[in-house]
Amino acid sequence: MEMLSWGLDGATLRQTLASISPYIVGLVVFFFLKEQFSYLKRKGPLPGPHIIVPFLGSSIPMILNPTEFWARLAKRAESSGLGFSADFLMGRFILFIRSTELSHKIFANVRPDAFHLIGHPFGKKLFGEHNMIYMFDQAHKDLRGRIAPNFTLKALATYTAIQQKVILSHLKQWVEISNGSKPISLRILCRDMNLETSQTVFAGPYLSKEAREQFNKDYNLFNVGLMSLPFDLPGFAFRKAQLAVSRLVYTLAGCTKESKSRMRSGEEPICLADFWMQDTVREIAEAEAAGKPMPAQTADEEIGGHLFDFLFAAQDASTSSLCWAVSLLESHPDVLQKVRAEVSALWTPDSGEPISAEKLRQMRYTEAVAREVVRYRPPATMVPHIAGEPFQLTDWYTIPKGTIVFPSVYESSFQGFPEPDRFDPDRFSEDRQEDRVYKRFFLAFGAGAHQCVGQRYAINHLMLFIALFVSLIDFKRENSDDRDEITYMPTIVPKDGCTVYLSQRCAKFPSF
Repeated sequence: MEMLSWGLDGATLRQTLASISPYIVGLVVFFFLKEQFSYLKRKGPLPGPHIIVPFLGSSIPMILNPTEFWARLAKRAESSGLGFSADFLMGRFILFIRSTELSHKIFANVRPDAFHLIGHPFGKKLFGEHNMIYMFDQAHKDLRGRIAPNFTLKALATYTAIQQKVILSHLKQWVEISNGSKPISLRILCRDMNLETSQTVFAGPYLSKEAREQFNKDYNLFNVGLMSLPFDLPGFAFRKAQLAVSRLVYTLAGCTKESKSRMRSGEEPICLADFWMQDTVREIAEAEAAGKPMPAQTADEEIGGHLFDFLFAAQDASTSSLCWAVSLLESHPDVLQKVRAEVSALWTPDSGEPISAEKLRQMRYTEAVAREVVRYRPPATMVPHIAGEPFQLTDWYTIPKGTIVFPSVYESSFQGFPEPDRFDPDRFSEDRQEDRVYKRFFLAFGAGAHQCVGQRYAINHLMLFIALFVSLIDFKRENSDDRDEITYMPTIVPKDGCTVYLSQRCAKFPSF
C-alpha cells in the first residue's frame, strides 16, 4: 500500500510539474526579455554586447581574465571614437570611460545628485556606510581638514624613519631567502612588508604582536573578498571579508583610544594616530581654556574606520608600485644607474643613519622615477562611481540612474603625454615638467574633491623603497616571455609576481 501511495504521489507530482512547466518557462523568458530590453535601452548606441547572460552578464569573463575584459572595453571605447563603452555585471549596467575629459567630468561631479564614489562595485557592503569615500560636501571637507595634520612635513618626516626600518628588515629577509640563486616572487613579500609598514606608521605601538597576527589574517580575508562574487551568505568569501573588516575597524578603534590617552599626557607623536589625536586633544584644550563649547568629536570607532581606509589605500596600491618599480628598473639599466648615482651622492649604507626627510627631498631624479612608475602603471586602474541620478554625460547620452561608471586612470596615462608608451622619468624633470603641462592626464591619485589625501606619503614610500633597494641589493628578473603582462590582484602587478634573484650589493647592511 505504501509503495502504491508513493507511486500515485509521484505520478501526481509529475503531472503537476508538467502542467505548470509552461508557466515557469514563460516566466523565465519574460524576465530574460525584460532584462535584455532594459539593458539595450540603457546602452543605446554605445559599443557593447548586444545580448547578455541574465543577471551575470559578463561577470564570468571578468573574473576569469580581468585584464582581457577591461582591455576589451577600452578597445571598444577607442575604436568607436565615443570614448566610452557599455557592459553588464551582476545585474548592474556599467560604463567604461576611456576619455580623459569625460573622466574629469565624472570626478568633478561627485555629489548627492550626480555621482557617488564607491571604490568597489560592492564597496558599501564591504567598507560600511560611513567610509570617507562615500561622504559629500561640507562633511567631506571637514574630515579632510581634520586629516591634514597627519600629512604635514613633520608628520611625514616621522613616518620616513619608520618606513625605512620596516623596509630594511624585509630586504634583509628577502636576500637571505634568494641568496643570488633562488628566484623569489616579490608580490606577496611586498604586500607583507607594506602591511607591516602601514600597521606601524598608522597605529604605532598600539598593536600588540598577537593583534598584528590576527590583523594579518583578517586583512587577507578582506583581500580575498574583494576579488570574489558578492554572495552575502555564511561561509562565502564576501561575508568573511565583511566580518574581517568589522574586526579590523574594532582593533583600530582601540588603537585610537590608547593614542588619545597618550597624547593627553603630553608625549610626542610617533605614528599617524598620534598626530590625529594630538590635534584633537589640542582642540579640546583650546576650547576649555577659552570657555567655548567643546568641538564636535569623532567617535573612536569612526576614526578606526578611517584608519582602515588609509591602510587599504596604502596597502595594495603600494604593492603594485613597488613591483613595477623593480620590473622597470631592471629593464631600464640606464635609469637604474642614474638612481644609484643620485642616492649614493646623498646617502650611503655605512652612514649608520636612515635617509633623512631633507635628503629624500633632494632626490629629484628618484622622485621622477617614482612618479613615472605611477603614471606608466597606475595601481588602481579605475575609480568606480555610481550615478545617484540621471546625468547628461554628452549632448546625446544621459547616464541612467544606478549605472556603475568606471573612469579609467590607466587609459588617461597613455593620452596627452608625448610618447606615452615609453617609460621616461625625465618627463617629470624641471626642464620638461610634463606633470604640470599634462596634469589633466595624470590621474593616478584621482582628481577633484576626492583626490588622494595621502599621495605625498605614497610617493615618499615608493622613493624610500627604490633608494634602499637599489643601494643594498643587486637584482635580476627571471626571464619569461609574458612576465610583465598585467594581472589584477586586485591592483595591477606583473604576471609573474615580479620574480627576481636577489643578492647583497653593499658590504654590510645598515642598522638603524
